[in-house]
Amino acid sequence: MKKGLLITVSLVALSLVSCNKTESGNKSVIKSDSSETTIVDNNGKIDSSTVSSSTIEVNGQKTEKTDFVYKATDGALVKVVFKNDPKESTVAITSNKKTFTLPKTETKGDETVYKKDDMTARVKGDSLHLEQGNNVIELKRTKI
Repeated sequence: MKKGLLITVSLVALSLVSCNKTESGNKSVIKSDSSETTIVDNNGKIDSSTVSSSTIEVNGQKTEKTDFVYKATDGALVKVVFKNDPKESTVAITSNKKTFTLPKTETKGDETVYKKDDMTARVKGDSLHLEQGNNVIELKRTKI
C-alpha cells in the first residue's frame, strides 16, 4: 500500500514539475519578418479576390507569388499563379491536373503578355485571354 502511494505521489510531483513551461519559446529559433502583400486593382482599391499571396526574401532578393482562381466561360475553374523574382516573371496555369508555365515577354500599358512555344496568355485587369494554336479560352478572375 505504501509502495503504491509513494509511486502515485511521485508521478503527480513529476507531472507538476514537467508541466511548468515558459512562454519565451525556443531561443535558438531565428524569427523571420513576414511581410503581407496587398494586391490592388488598377483603380487602387484592394483586390478581394486574392486567394493567396506571399513574399519570400532570400539573400536580399524578393520573390513574390500570387495565386488566383479564374473561371472559364464553360464554368471550369483554373488556378493561376503569378511569380515575380529577380530572374524572371512567370505565370503558371493549372487545369485538369496539367500545369503550363509561361515566361513574361512584354508589357503594353495595362496588358501583360506571357508566351512559350505556341501558347500565349494576355492578362488585362481581371481577364486572362489564353491562346494555343487555333484554340482561344477566355478566363475571368473569380472568388471561390
